[in-house]
Amino acid sequence: MNPDFSINGYAAVYIFMLAGVTGWVVITRVPAILHTPLMSGSNFVHGIVVVGALYALLNAGTTQDQVIGFFAVLLGAGNAAGGYAVTERMLAMFQPGQTKPLHPRTTKRRAKKAAQTKPKTG
Repeated sequence: MNPDFSINGYAAVYIFMLAGVTGWVVITRVPAILHTPLMSGSNFVHGIVVVGALYALLNAGTTQDQVIGFFAVLLGAGNAAGGYAVTERMLAMFQPGQTKPLHPRTTKRRAKKAAQTKPKTG
């Protein structure tokens, strides 16, 4: 699988910088209320990263290229799974009628504080 073109040197750096600036501009112009739906809808990008990393891994010629491709697939898959997990937790915050469980330390602290403030009868 040899592509008919290759991107080397300054062209690759330029494309990378252009993609970074474009992403930064787009994200900074999104209102805060839309970040959750935006992240939920953009998790497909992580899948594209994994496909690209698999392509790089399958076309690796040297051991170093194979190691880099393996870590690219590993990190891309972790990023995709983490993105979906975070989105699921964020969307669960907006479900009506559900209460959030308290952290165990918070529950203990509140119980201790309630025990201290109870009026003593006797």
